[in-house]
Amino acid sequence: MFSDQLFNYTTLAYFVAMVLFIAYIATKNHTVGLVGTLIAWLGWVLNTAAIGVRWNESAQMGMGHAPMTNLYESFVFFAWSILIVYLLMDLKYKARAVGAFVLPVAVFFMAWGQMMPDHSKAIQPLVPALQSNWLTYHVITCFIGYAGFAVAFGASVMYLIKVGREEKSGGGNTPAGGLLAMFPSTKVLDDINYKAIMIGWPMLTLGIVTGAAWANYAWGTYWSWDPKETWSLIIWFIYAAFLHARFTRGWVGRKAAWLSIIGFGATIFCYLGVNLVLSGLHSYGAG
Repeated sequence: MFSDQLFNYTTLAYFVAMVLFIAYIATKNHTVGLVGTLIAWLGWVLNTAAIGVRWNESAQMGMGHAPMTNLYESFVFFAWSILIVYLLMDLKYKARAVGAFVLPVAVFFMAWGQMMPDHSKAIQPLVPALQSNWLTYHVITCFIGYAGFAVAFGASVMYLIKVGREEKSGGGNTPAGGLLAMFPSTKVLDDINYKAIMIGWPMLTLGIVTGAAWANYAWGTYWSWDPKETWSLIIWFIYAAFLHARFTRGWVGRKAAWLSIIGFGATIFCYLGVNLVLSGLHSYGAG
């Protein structure tokens, strides 16, 4: 299918952008960083086009559902979501080095998707429980939420690396040199962590709400303590605790970075561990 070719080109573009962001840190060449950003935008445009083409291919096959119903489609949409959140952050902060820590997540999922067998990537008719617009709303909001957490994770890893080096080199008062010289300041990294979570947490909240509405439509109950529902609630509380601690106790810096990393670990388990390991109403996502 043509959409598969576009997804392959998307994967290549994201990989090249990732390499260029790493090279930007290594060479300290701002032109390299700019080219990396432009290729990341190109990859996102290709990703968007591929999703649209796959949706049209589904319609031509007599199904017409949004391409967000199996593991493969979730991978490519997750990558799309990560890139748009990252690129919007880049427009504000011009912190291109962050791409070296965020793009690998998108590349990982795109590459995994492209290596899946053809039968796992095939467009399939929806089971009755999935034949609802609530599914589309639920998936979009959840994955944009996950994407916000992915960007926060990348910024948090950078923060811990940079603050650790600065503390070793001069008690926290001396800017880190070498490769870390291209990292944004710890203040900017902490702010990106916070702002990305401020995107992710409300979107996850909407995802849980739309998921409850969808569950009531499909199964006649808003909440059934399915493993995915339970883990989504755990993630919600982790990031709610992050925001509460920041607003009321002034949690910034190292504590905030570690909580963000823990939250993203829980997010990945909710996304993959629950779908692939645990059984429940969301187990179809592994198909």
